[in-house]
Amino acid sequence: MAARASSVVALALCATAAPAQSPGPLLYVSNEIANTISVIAPASGSVVRTIAVGKRPRGMALSPDGHTVYVALGQDDAIGVIDVARAAVTGTVPAGRDPELVVVSPDGHTLFVSNEEIAHASAIDVATGQIRFSTPVGVEPEGIGITRDGKKVYVTAETSNNVSVLDAATGRELRTIHVGDNPRTVAFTPDGRHAWVTAEAGGNVTILDMNTDSVLGQFPIRDQKTKPVRVAFSPDGRLAYVTEGAAGSVSVVDVAARRVIDTIVVGRRPWGIALTPDGSRLYTADGRSNTVSVIDTKTRKVVAAIPVGERPNDLLYIP
Repeated sequence: MAARASSVVALALCATAAPAQSPGPLLYVSNEIANTISVIAPASGSVVRTIAVGKRPRGMALSPDGHTVYVALGQDDAIGVIDVARAAVTGTVPAGRDPELVVVSPDGHTLFVSNEEIAHASAIDVATGQIRFSTPVGVEPEGIGITRDGKKVYVTAETSNNVSVLDAATGRELRTIHVGDNPRTVAFTPDGRHAWVTAEAGGNVTILDMNTDSVLGQFPIRDQKTKPVRVAFSPDGRLAYVTEGAAGSVSVVDVAARRVIDTIVVGRRPWGIALTPDGSRLYTADGRSNTVSVIDTKTRKVVAAIPVGERPNDLLYIP
C-alpha cells in the first residue's frame, strides 16, 4: 500500500504542477458505461478527444488553477487525475468505497467525495494521497459541495432524506437537515448565501440558509414528477436551470420568485449540467440519448446535440 500511495502522490503532484496551455474552452463529459471522458471543443461543437479512465466515471471537479480534472471512479474506489493540458490520465488517488461525486477545496489541497455504498463522506489530501477523514453521513450519500471559504461541506443522502453539514477541517458533523425525498444535488447560489437541494422523488427544491444551516423554504418543480437532479445558476443569480431526468427537460427557475418560468426539452434522462461563464450556453448530459444538448439561453432552444460515449453523467466546463 505504501508503494502504491507513493506513486499516486507523485502522479497527482505532477498533474497539479503541469504547465498551463491554452487549448480554448473545453467541456468534459463523464461516460459511466463507456468508462471514458469525452472532451468537447465548444467552438466546433464536436468531440476532439476521448480519454479512457477507470470504471464507472461519474462526478468531476476542476482544480482552482484549472490544470487538473478529478473524476470519481465508483467501481475503482478511486479518483482519477487528468492533466488538462495533455488530456491524459496521470494517476489515481484512493478515495474509499464507491465514490460518487467529488469537489475540491478552494485552496486546491483537499478533495471531498461522497461514498455512496458505505454511507460516508471522505476528505483526501492531494499532496499525500492520504484520506484525512471518512465520516458517517446519511444513507446513500450522493450530492456534495463545499462553501467558498472552504470551512463547511454539505452532503445529501438519498435514502435518509437529509443533508449532513461537516466541518471541512475535521470531518465533524455540525448539523443534519431534513430536506425533500431522495435528495440528489446541493448547489450554492452565486452570492454564497443559499444552498439549493434537489429532491428527485419529492419533485422539489429545498433552500438552505448557509449562515444558520436552516431551511428557508421549499418549492415544487412543475408537477413534482419530473425527477429534478442537478442545478446551474446564471452568473447574475437571477435564474436557475434544473435537469429533469424523467421528463427529458430542463426547468428554468426564477430564483427570487422560486417558481418555474419555462421548460426546455432536451435528450432522454438529462443528468449533468454546465453553463458557460457568460451564461450564454447551457449544456446537459443526456444519459439515455448518449448526447450532450447545447442550449442557447437567450432563445431557450436546443441548437445542437453532440454524440458522446455511453451513458453520459456529469459535465465540467473548463474556460
